[in-house]
Amino acid sequence: MRNFKKIWIGICVLSTLIACKKEEGKKEDTTPPQITSVTDLQHRSTALATCDFGDWIIIKGNNLSTTNKIDFNTVLAADSLFYADDTTITVKVPSILPDVLNNPITVFTKYGSVKYGFQIKQPEPVVKNMAPAVGDPGDIVTITGLNFINVTTVKFGNEDAEIISSTPTEIKVKVPQSAYGHISVTTTSGTTQSQGVFGFKYALFTDALATGWSNASYSAPNAVVTAPSPVLRGTSSMKINYAGWGGFKLQKTAPYLDLNGFVSLKFSLYAESAAVGKKIRVFLNNSSTPGYKDITIAESGKWLTYEFPLSDFGSPTSLSFIEIKEYSGAATTVVYIDDLVLM
Repeated sequence: MRNFKKIWIGICVLSTLIACKKEEGKKEDTTPPQITSVTDLQHRSTALATCDFGDWIIIKGNNLSTTNKIDFNTVLAADSLFYADDTTITVKVPSILPDVLNNPITVFTKYGSVKYGFQIKQPEPVVKNMAPAVGDPGDIVTITGLNFINVTTVKFGNEDAEIISSTPTEIKVKVPQSAYGHISVTTTSGTTQSQGVFGFKYALFTDALATGWSNASYSAPNAVVTAPSPVLRGTSSMKINYAGWGGFKLQKTAPYLDLNGFVSLKFSLYAESAAVGKKIRVFLNNSSTPGYKDITIAESGKWLTYEFPLSDFGSPTSLSFIEIKEYSGAATTVVYIDDLVLM
């Protein structure tokens, strides 16, 4: 019995050595990659004719396991956003590509590359922000967003605006004579409209406070109603240097402002770097009980525009106070506000 065990162990060891020898002698497959089709995650067995910017797709073929780079018409997929085995590559298409439709895929492996003619189309445009959000005819407005390749028209309401320049993520236009309304952007991929409205019906502050309004701030000892810089447009903004829980408060003398015909409050805000992550609360008429809006400051060094329906504040019928309060308890928070208006 002992001899049998010894013989059996010897056979196992010998078999392992032979297998290792064979594995060592096996040549690595150096065949260049091949692509046969493209599918998506929902329909893995159905070949696609096209997909959109930003889609997740599956590239099918052979000899793909050593993929080290995927090029979409000169734009590389992020290394963290693709995974390859021998017959498939799962990858996220970049959100911006050079062409509205024809964006071939090139896969690079350890042993070569292959180019696959595939159509990846630009979706409809997306409008994220406009700066400034108010202005006069002839002013230059910057529209930021996505999918702005082949812009054909930009409208303010129903009136065409002159396009000064355009990139896939930014359009500069000249404000037309009718400087009020939603901004719509049309490309060869479609049309989209801004959520907010450009322009205003009543200005509390553009370069100075409107008649009848005054600064009634508290715990904001360095609140300045006419700061020369930075400004969104014109010559002045409002600088607020908050102490913890401080309130920047604007007060209207009687008679109070009748809100009949107004639908929203809009302003633009610029934050210094120390303010990022801090929260501010906006409310009307000296009380947040009927409703309020909180803003967490996400970016510094740029103007961002906010617009809130008056229904968010309890649909007041008149306006006596506007307060923009520091709501994190931070010792120092510096922000600037410009173009505080009612729509």
